[in-house]
Amino acid sequence: MKNGQIKRKVKLAGMGRVLAGDAITFHGETRYRLLPGETLLDLVCLAAGRALEQADREIGDVDCIVCAMATPLQAIPCNAALVHERMAKGTEIPAMDINTTCTSFISALDVMSCMVEAGRYETVLIVSGDTASAALNPNQQESYELFSDGAAACVLTKAEQEEASEIIYSSQRTWSEGAHDTEIRGGCGLLPVFSMNEENKVDYYFDMKGIKILKLCARKLPGFVEDCFKEAGIRRDEIRLVIPHQASKALDIIMPRLGFGEGTYMNRVWAYGNMVSASVPYALCEAIQEGKVQRGDLILLMGTAAGLTVNFMLLRY
Repeated sequence: MKNGQIKRKVKLAGMGRVLAGDAITFHGETRYRLLPGETLLDLVCLAAGRALEQADREIGDVDCIVCAMATPLQAIPCNAALVHERMAKGTEIPAMDINTTCTSFISALDVMSCMVEAGRYETVLIVSGDTASAALNPNQQESYELFSDGAAACVLTKAEQEEASEIIYSSQRTWSEGAHDTEIRGGCGLLPVFSMNEENKVDYYFDMKGIKILKLCARKLPGFVEDCFKEAGIRRDEIRLVIPHQASKALDIIMPRLGFGEGTYMNRVWAYGNMVSASVPYALCEAIQEGKVQRGDLILLMGTAAGLTVNFMLLRY
């Protein structure tokens, strides 16, 4: 299986993040939900503006807008077209969506770094964000008390040869035996919104089978992670910080089993929970802004997503 061993001289020139405005607590842990009148599009564009400002860029400097998000703002057009309308209307900047649900940001960074390395684009704006609360089932406590609404963005550019910034390695795998362990069955082609009724309305809520997911991850992830380190030729002790998807409260159980001890990875589940596609970029942005990560540091981005899909990326910031 061919993975991303070819190094790509790219850098995250700027990042931005934002949480929805309504903070609530469950058992001492904080979650964020949209306020009345507040939309995901508002959050995404605010995070994008902050990323552009940090990168000292304007929207006119961007060659491509990519929405790396799990949920659609509306059925058609793609999310990126609506972000384009809000931020870049009147320009001809191409806009596209890349979706692997919770790991959409890592997938987009992987794909677009190849495009930047190849010379197709010079400056790419990647935005991630989801309003998980829109489809949460209040009767499923496990998921209802886990998720937050938020957004994060980055400006991806070519790195100069003298700069350390680069993507060293990336890999993605999918085990579709887990395809129905995390899902929203209704609302699209297989079960259209017009088919919703009192008997099947639960199919239009988010549904998570946490125990089944954990068991599948326990079987698949250790071997996957070992394969990645072997192919990349990198040791765990070379990594400055691991930024995992903030998937669940079981993070402190899963990470040590993958060889990452306490203090080597970001765990912010207690602070804002699972933000779906925004989880990884939000935590990465937070680590950068708090000085946990400096230019030249080796970082590991990794996470699981519905599918079951898993992503692993070694990035020198």
